[in-house]
Amino acid sequence: MADECFRHPRLAAVYDPLDPDRGDLDPYLRMAEEFGARQVLDIGCGTGVFALLLAERGVEVVGVDPARASLDVARGKPGAERVRWIHGDATALPPLAADLATMTGNAAQAIVDPEAWRHTLRGARETLKPGGRLVFETRIPARRAWERWTREDTYTVTDVPGVGGVESWAELLDVHGPLVTFRWTYVFAADGQVLTSDSTLRFREREEVEAQLAGEGYAVDDVREAPDRPGREYVFVARRPENAR
Repeated sequence: MADECFRHPRLAAVYDPLDPDRGDLDPYLRMAEEFGARQVLDIGCGTGVFALLLAERGVEVVGVDPARASLDVARGKPGAERVRWIHGDATALPPLAADLATMTGNAAQAIVDPEAWRHTLRGARETLKPGGRLVFETRIPARRAWERWTREDTYTVTDVPGVGGVESWAELLDVHGPLVTFRWTYVFAADGQVLTSDSTLRFREREEVEAQLAGEGYAVDDVREAPDRPGREYVFVARRPENAR
């Protein structure tokens, strides 16, 4: 199930204004070009920012997400008709022959259940043509990113056109092994409404992810750094082998 910040209509509508810097997507755009991708599956597409950037470049895109409110935002954007939007996840997709499947941002880490993660990897692989690639990022556990998820480090007030001021901040709730739970709080100045969204992310070690990918029939071509977060994230590039069935 998607987190409240993605599935609540009021929060989904302000998601992009509250996170306007999407420079983290630039490496994915470059990889789509590097791999000559003409058909891309965007898993966890959210409000459609990455899918629409690809579509603007003439790429055929399928965006899938479990949060209907986020997809409603995506469908309302200019150029949305160029993308095929699917409400769901990677475990039940129509037949595709994608060159590239992506999970940007927190999409991979947000799949915390081990069985759901295996099914996601398997579902993505089945949509790829032989030689097609799966690319996703995950934070390096040793860097302990959650230690900076405090009100002091994250508090902002954003003036959202048509909405008014929105206060937002994060606070850490729990760290239990590889699982980290935190809460975002949102206060809407227009009417004083306070909404919260709890999220849990799984922090996976590099060796763990490589073994999981191999177990689902991928070849791991590369593990890169995220240019916008050097030394803080792994970016996995896995391939469905040419002789795969």
